[in-house]
Amino acid sequence: MMKIEENKNLKAYNTFGMDVKASYFTTLSSLDQLQKLLQTDLYRNERHLILGGGSNMLFTRDFNGLVIKVALRGNEIVRQTENEVTLKVASGEGWHELVMLCVKNNWGGVENLSWIPGSVGATPIQNIGAYGVEIKNMIEEVDAIELATGEQRIFKSEECRFGYRESAFKHEWKEKYFISSITLTLTTKNHRLNIGYGAIDDTLKSMKITTPTIQSISDAVISIRQKKLPDPRVIGNAGSFFKNPSITIEQFTSLQKIYSTIPSYPSVNQEVKVPAGWLIEQCGWRGKKINDVGVHAQQALVLVNYGNGKGEEIFDLAMKISASVKEKFSILLTPEVNIIT
Repeated sequence: MMKIEENKNLKAYNTFGMDVKASYFTTLSSLDQLQKLLQTDLYRNERHLILGGGSNMLFTRDFNGLVIKVALRGNEIVRQTENEVTLKVASGEGWHELVMLCVKNNWGGVENLSWIPGSVGATPIQNIGAYGVEIKNMIEEVDAIELATGEQRIFKSEECRFGYRESAFKHEWKEKYFISSITLTLTTKNHRLNIGYGAIDDTLKSMKITTPTIQSISDAVISIRQKKLPDPRVIGNAGSFFKNPSITIEQFTSLQKIYSTIPSYPSVNQEVKVPAGWLIEQCGWRGKKINDVGVHAQQALVLVNYGNGKGEEIFDLAMKISASVKEKFSILLTPEVNIIT
């Protein structure tokens, strides 16, 4: 039975730990409940927000409308061959829990995406990625409900227009669809292991791993992320706040003449990707604290709430950081986090 709550505190539902309220709140554990909700005057008359794990959003104030918490559960093997397994997973499942299931079963492809908070349904919206891997490489289909009509839609991967932390669900389809499940194809043998990005290779060597497996890569990624990123259960945060910007080769060459140690990674369209964390650190922001918010001491890309910070304070800090990077490097930082105003 669907329950509607009023003036619901959302502090436990967002990893920044922002102490804000929603005018109305409901939890959906089935598509039947969604269909019934879509017929209500409350849904038709109120602004609404679909909430997964709350790990990639910043509430800057109370939400004047209806928050819909996704709690659909379950997964099933759609098909399996000698080399691959295709898995359909409900949107309310935890992402890291899914990765652990895959690693346990020796299903390869998502091990580099270990220890990423949030729900399965949010992964195609953001096209989550880490350590040289993006979820778009595994997604076959995205099942969704069109909110205006209640009709089911199945989107093939190429229809989702995935980009760097981007998809059609994040822009032109924003607030138009309720993602109910995703379908992933993973390897069962001859895994394409990716250890060349970030500190994975060095971490494996420190673990005395000479023949990497998806289990050891997952362990290495978890170790790296736990050392570098604050636990949102301890310090409120949403992980990386900004995207890593891509710049032209000409601009990078000019910067390299001034900053010889500037790091970079290959991008697309003959551009160069520069780590946003490095840019922010060069502007002196790492470890800075303003009132009860700040920039994490170990990773400048992570903005944190030390306990009683407000969303607008995090947002103001982000804008100051972005302005200083623009002034120093002529590079515009774009938030990766969804700002809820």
